[in-house]
Amino acid sequence: MNEAVTIGHAQATATNAEAAQHPQALLELAHGEARQSLLTVHRILEATLPEGELSIYEAGGGSTSFLPLKVLHRAHVTVVDIDEDQIRNNDYAHKAILGDIQTYRFKPNSFDLVICYNVIEHVPDVEAALLNFCEALKPSGMILIGAPNPRSLSGVVTKYSPHWFHVWFYRHVRGDKKAGLPGHAPFPTLFHPLVTLPNLEAFAEQHGLQMIYRKQYESPRYPEMRLRMPAFAAPVDVAARVMNFFLPGRTDVRHGDYHVILRKR
Repeated sequence: MNEAVTIGHAQATATNAEAAQHPQALLELAHGEARQSLLTVHRILEATLPEGELSIYEAGGGSTSFLPLKVLHRAHVTVVDIDEDQIRNNDYAHKAILGDIQTYRFKPNSFDLVICYNVIEHVPDVEAALLNFCEALKPSGMILIGAPNPRSLSGVVTKYSPHWFHVWFYRHVRGDKKAGLPGHAPFPTLFHPLVTLPNLEAFAEQHGLQMIYRKQYESPRYPEMRLRMPAFAAPVDVAARVMNFFLPGRTDVRHGDYHVILRKR
């Protein structure tokens, strides 16, 4: 009994330590490639961003921040989101603006960091949004983008399946009972051509942005499925392995998401 109590106390202490160090968005990620990549992103931001108070623009930030707490706690955060419910639910931004990231413009050289996480796949004119980000960045400022890979298995399914299926998946596979309600994911997905990673890389090169981090990783949906619905996940994994066998190189159709960090030259 004493051993069980000791182990339980140690686990609780570890959990509390993580909660003090990482944002809730990271803590909710299943252990896997997505979590490891986001931890790498956090280390890069902590090591690369300038010291002192930071000015950060979260484009489509809504109610969830993926920033490391060490960065968030010394930053003045401005959020722009088109969804009134997301703005209303935001509890970390110093300034929350109801607006469209495609058209909303800030003064040049305003921000040390622009973060656009799980947003560009929903935007009709990604180029307009990215150009606004570039203009708003200070010299050597950075853009963090987290987005789904349209050329992955999950990207193809998302692109060609109806929205009601996305809601069903979030509710019954991910266990999100609020999915599809106002202000809650999933949101309609458009997949502008610039969401595709090679196109995004070409845009960065053309507009004076240096890519300092690029990682495609297994979508967190896969570990979630394996944990919550193993009977559903098993045939999906088999299908993915079969597709990988016939695809060239080291292509993995389960690499459903990516992180990119761009720095303004």
